[in-house]
Amino acid sequence: MRLTGNRGEWSELYALIELMYTGRLYAADENVERINDVYFPILRVVRNQATPEQVDFVINEDNVDIFLGGAKLSSIDKCYLSKLARLLLAGIVAGSDRAFEINGAPEAMQELHIDRISAASTDKTDITMQIHDIYTGYNPICGFSIKSELGGAPTLLNASGATNFIYEIRGITDEDMKRVNSIESKTKILDRIADILAHGEMKYSRVANDNFSSNLMLIDSYMDNIIADILLAFYQNKATDCKSLVELVEEKNPLGYPRRGFYEYKLKKFLCSVALGMMPSKVWDGHDEANGGYVIVKEDGDVLAYHLYNRGAFEMYLLNNTKLERGSTSRHRFASIYKENGRYYINLNLQIRFV
Repeated sequence: MRLTGNRGEWSELYALIELMYTGRLYAADENVERINDVYFPILRVVRNQATPEQVDFVINEDNVDIFLGGAKLSSIDKCYLSKLARLLLAGIVAGSDRAFEINGAPEAMQELHIDRISAASTDKTDITMQIHDIYTGYNPICGFSIKSELGGAPTLLNASGATNFIYEIRGITDEDMKRVNSIESKTKILDRIADILAHGEMKYSRVANDNFSSNLMLIDSYMDNIIADILLAFYQNKATDCKSLVELVEEKNPLGYPRRGFYEYKLKKFLCSVALGMMPSKVWDGHDEANGGYVIVKEDGDVLAYHLYNRGAFEMYLLNNTKLERGSTSRHRFASIYKENGRYYINLNLQIRFV
């Protein structure tokens, strides 16, 4: 059986096996460092397959029992899981930027009754675990999203037509529009914005997608205005990382908040909402799809989690480790001036990536 996957996909399998081996979900602080005395014992891991039946891995002290459709299939010694985790980690580190194979992985997956590298998922849940809450005594089943530091930096929010923000341009003419749209330099987006602001002004109008607009309103009634100011600062090349951009908006204080901290607080809520469930083009009810939190696969192979109990640390992690980036202007239809009902507009696109 020939199996290939990218680093992110192989990291999902590695995280699954490493967590079954350790039997503990360790918490991370805001700097992605392990908090040794804060962890949740893992009782069971649920793996959705290509078939309707799910695989359940029940964690014991020395081994893991494997169930398919409620029937026990076999037991795997934890020493074997440890060796398998090391094999996968070495293979991921040595892998290329494209899809690649890892020798020995297909045979190990057959022993574990796993039929795919990454879990089948229609939302942001990559791994589902039943953990023991030592604070309450409950044993909740929680879904987690997995992000890996072993490969290239993943996106937090993908660019699309739904992530366009519309700005009205005042003080320009048709000739200005033609001149700006004809700019095709290597830094054409920045150059176009600079030209517009040299001859007129840009005023935020609205979010292009109605679902994204209402989702932002659910987080905060002024969330779209805050992101619009952050976007404009980014496209003026004032900063790229989220922390620096929100500090610029704090200084400007366009909404007239009574003290510092409002913009950072609200941006962290937005980043967390995106990370745990909110998708721009879909109606969102405010609930987290990854209701457990985030699992991080670190460069050294350590697997840590931001559980909802340490949400504050997770929000700070997101703020400190994300940046805005520019997507394709043709694919996402932005950065060109257009005219509607005698008024001039331009779209600016939002895409967020981990650093």
